[in-house]
Amino acid sequence: MMKAILFDDFGGADVLRLGDAPRPEIRPDDLLVKVMAAGVNRADILQREGVYGTRCYGDSTLLGLEIAGEVLAIGSAVRGFAVGDRVMGIVGGGAYAQYARLDSGMAAKIPAGLSFKQAAAIMESFVTGWEAVGHLGRVDTAETVLIHAAAGGIGSATVQLAKASGAHVLATAASANIDNVLSIGADAVFDYRRSDFEADVIDATASHGVDLIVDFVGGAYLARNIRSLAPGGRLVQVGLLGREDNAIIPLDVVLHNHLQLIGTVMKSRSRTEKRQMVARFRDKVLPLLGKSVHPVIGAVYPFTQVADAHRHMEKGGVFGKVVLEGFHP
Repeated sequence: MMKAILFDDFGGADVLRLGDAPRPEIRPDDLLVKVMAAGVNRADILQREGVYGTRCYGDSTLLGLEIAGEVLAIGSAVRGFAVGDRVMGIVGGGAYAQYARLDSGMAAKIPAGLSFKQAAAIMESFVTGWEAVGHLGRVDTAETVLIHAAAGGIGSATVQLAKASGAHVLATAASANIDNVLSIGADAVFDYRRSDFEADVIDATASHGVDLIVDFVGGAYLARNIRSLAPGGRLVQVGLLGREDNAIIPLDVVLHNHLQLIGTVMKSRSRTEKRQMVARFRDKVLPLLGKSVHPVIGAVYPFTQVADAHRHMEKGGVFGKVVLEGFHP
């Protein structure tokens, strides 16, 4: 058995509790990892609230999608990893525990100089960020990119990746985080509460529009995003922070300006697709970590205060990632 964060009923953060759970058994392609730190993601909150029902996404019914830790054992088919390696990776549940099984195809070795805490803030954010801005968004040098919710864990990673790709980066964030987002490479940041980003984009691009938008909000942003795109532009919709899944699409603008609307989410992807996403991350992003791009940590909580960590994320306004640590000294 092992210690893990459990919940008996769907609900608010108070349903989370520390308890005992079976220690995971590894499959041929798995690593058994002693979890030193774990990232907190919006999907964890949605799972706790019951949005996903009782569905399991591959590894465990426990909460948590990303881990950083030490390899304790390897499956018979694993290649490229060894016991004792410091690794970070994406799991289909199970990160909120002392031990987790990690598909070796969804793992990466932690770059020298980065701590477990920093590593726990990397995988979900930078894998998703690169998928949106690099792979699906096909960002190119000299293009202009608009990134919404740019102060969050994934948003802050996406800003850095767009900038490292040579793009001119516009972003939206709350006023308290404008300077923070500028500090990681954004060229201009608009206060989403006090200004209309559509008008801001018109001014910033001399009415041309942006080439690529990465949006984590959805809902009422959709029509404004479409009108903010330059001819031939791409919109990559990553999430629904606004929790509005219905929106009006100005199809005349989409057709006239031959725009592309692309939706993506990691949690429901197949194992093969997730492995491909991680492979692209290892190829394109891993060499940049600690150099031109860096994990941004907004808050750290011990696992025993996981309810407070969830409340902190739900409150909003965090710059970067919320991380859990402390099951192991």
